[in-house]
Amino acid sequence: MNKILLIISVFLLSSCLGMPESVKPVSDFELPKYLGKWYEIARLDHPFERGLSQISAEYSLKEDGGVKVINRGFSKEDKQWDQAEGKAYFVNDTAQGYLKVSFFGPFYGSYVVFELDENYQYAFVSGPDTEYLWLLARTPTVDNKVLEKFITMSKARGFDTDKLIYVEQ
Repeated sequence: MNKILLIISVFLLSSCLGMPESVKPVSDFELPKYLGKWYEIARLDHPFERGLSQISAEYSLKEDGGVKVINRGFSKEDKQWDQAEGKAYFVNDTAQGYLKVSFFGPFYGSYVVFELDENYQYAFVSGPDTEYLWLLARTPTVDNKVLEKFITMSKARGFDTDKLIYVEQ
């Protein structure tokens, strides 16, 4: 079992479904538009991503209607790619950006898209509480206006944006 899969598994075992009270999932979510590759631009620190650069997530449709998730990042220390495969399913309505994701058996953690531009070029994502936060984009970099919006919206929702890590892509 590789390092990223082991650590993500530990995260999911200790987490749960739900979301911060200040976070509301987008209500006009369209899964087909969300599928594909996303680059991690910024995040709060977590052991399962620590030391990784060039982090991306690839989402594709599963036969059962769920989403196949491939998270990938490069470890400079190990000089190799780490990859974890998971699955995600909608928690409520398929038009709501609220999914549960699992990288280990029946244990799921929240994946809440709380901001998404109309062209699906960037997404702000939360986990079950304010310790989990990501800015994802279709490109390895984003305009400063997107970054400023991410910081402003996230801070207003109780996330500690002073601790953001900007991912080397």
